Amino acid sequence: MAHTLLSTLVFLVLIRVSSAELARDRAALQDFIAKTPHEGRLRWNSTVPTCQWTGVTCDANGSSVIALRLPGVGLIGVIPAGTLARLSSLRVLSLRANRLSGALPADFSSLVSLRHLYLQENLLSGEFPAVIPKLVGLTRLDLSGNGFSGQIPFAVNNLTRLTGLFLERNRFSGTLPNIAIQILNAFNVSYNHLNGSIPETLADFPASSFTGNIQLCGGPLQPCERPFFQSPSPAPTATGTRSFSSRKLSTAAIIVIATASAAVVSALLLMMIWCAMRRREEKGKPPKAPESVAARGVDPMGTASSSSKEMGSGVGEADRNRLVFVGEGGGYSFDLEDLLRASAEVLGKGSVGTSYKAVLEEGTTVVVKRLKDVAASRREFEGHVEALGRVAVHANVLPLRAYYYSKDEKLVVYDHLPAGCLAGVIHGTRGSGRTPLDWDGRLQVALAAGRGLSHLHNSAKIPHGNIKANNILLRDNPSSAVLSDFGLTPLFSSATPPPTRAAGYRAPEVIETRRATFKSDVYSYGVLLLELLTGRAPNQTTIGSEEGIDLPRWVQSVVREEWTAEVFDAELMRYPGVEEEMVQLLQIAMACVATMPESRPEIGEVVRMIEEIVSRSESTPPSDDQRLPEESA
Repeated sequence: MAHTLLSTLVFLVLIRVSSAELARDRAALQDFIAKTPHEGRLRWNSTVPTCQWTGVTCDANGSSVIALRLPGVGLIGVIPAGTLARLSSLRVLSLRANRLSGALPADFSSLVSLRHLYLQENLLSGEFPAVIPKLVGLTRLDLSGNGFSGQIPFAVNNLTRLTGLFLERNRFSGTLPNIAIQILNAFNVSYNHLNGSIPETLADFPASSFTGNIQLCGGPLQPCERPFFQSPSPAPTATGTRSFSSRKLSTAAIIVIATASAAVVSALLLMMIWCAMRRREEKGKPPKAPESVAARGVDPMGTASSSSKEMGSGVGEADRNRLVFVGEGGGYSFDLEDLLRASAEVLGKGSVGTSYKAVLEEGTTVVVKRLKDVAASRREFEGHVEALGRVAVHANVLPLRAYYYSKDEKLVVYDHLPAGCLAGVIHGTRGSGRTPLDWDGRLQVALAAGRGLSHLHNSAKIPHGNIKANNILLRDNPSSAVLSDFGLTPLFSSATPPPTRAAGYRAPEVIETRRATFKSDVYSYGVLLLELLTGRAPNQTTIGSEEGIDLPRWVQSVVREEWTAEVFDAELMRYPGVEEEMVQLLQIAMACVATMPESRPEIGEVVRMIEEIVSRSESTPPSDDQRLPEESA
């Protein structure tokens, strides 16, 4: 009897403790929502039990809140201190795709039970949150798509249970720390401002985990080496030694130097006398007929003559190893020496080579791509590149202007467009002060890229072969965007596996055949459309909570579950009245990424369908409330 009474008392005490804990959690949630501005999508009714509120999950006993998931509900401003940190049993916190800003509250360190923290696609800023390394129980951490800056701290290693770390699309700078978490299997720091070499502990992750950091090298990226375009600088004096000018010379050394100088001066005087005598003799001879430009295998525009041959043509190595302008040449008149003297900076490292912005001494700016792993012979290279240079001019295709071929270096030259590439705009830092690419802009870029691709397929009769957001270059008007780097894939060995960095765009059949076709271009273009719609890079390590899933399959899985709205970029959801157009473009994109090539539409048909969306959009006048919302509270 006494035992039964004791059990009953213990049970009643536990119920009271559980009720008290849930009451504290309810109060914490009410404080949070009262202090955080938000849109009307989130309604927590005070008459409804806490465990039934939207986004709230309680434990099996209904005694405490263990998960809070509020993605894309319109939360605005700073996360208030003294609110969420009071959820002592919280294991999962997801506030992704809102408009939260500022830094994380320091009292988050009290969330000792937290295992999953998802804060991606917000406006959070400041240095890497100092509170995070204290959350030693974390297994997944996603801070991507914010405005965090400064260095990634070595203290990340405190998170020994971490399996996924996602820091892409921020402003982190400096070198990567030596992160040695044994069970870490998903990692991404792409599109930051990191530099230096990738630590060996991270070298096994794919190139897509690091892309967009133009000064990062090693590991799956290109080896750390001196760039081809680098202004020479005097070598520093070795430590512990003195420069030549600061050393004292012995008497014997001075005598030797003086004697050698006298000998050199004498030799120069003799050479000048001999040259003067030769000029006098030449005056008495009849003039020699000048050698024609054509006879040397070079036409007046500086391009190789069609009659010259690779071997035995009489064209010397000095003539052949020069910068050759193709097509109209862009009106440029510089030569290889001018190019090599140019100041240059690395723009990016792509799947076929490294691109440099080169500023010549007279002020001309061009882009020089240093190709890597070229398998074509000189004859094949020159013939193919000159054919690319003859592609008819089109407003949405960036023409190739010149090339250089030698045994050790293969270069191609393009115009420089200062507005940058689509990848930088879509996946760049989403912090305050950034001007996002709105829906109309994305639609215009999609149409411009489609028209450029249609020109290559139908007029030039060549596949692009490397369509991706890095190769869509922008101008002030989105409708003037251009395709770059077209037609280069035949220069590389078909036996070489496709680059990991561009794998997210590759059609399934290209992974097998290593050969680009018109239909594989349509697949890559479809992935590009999905990228514009979702705001997600197709080659990121993970999408959502599924490991290793690519962008088309992720979109298919979400649409299949009738969660279509979850597909679209949170930035696009801020523009009213465009949902129907986004769904229409999504349908076009899904047709382009069909697994079987014969099921994909022709690019001309794709362009026509997008033009219909644009024409309907332009015929509907925007309402007064269709304006860009504020980026922050």
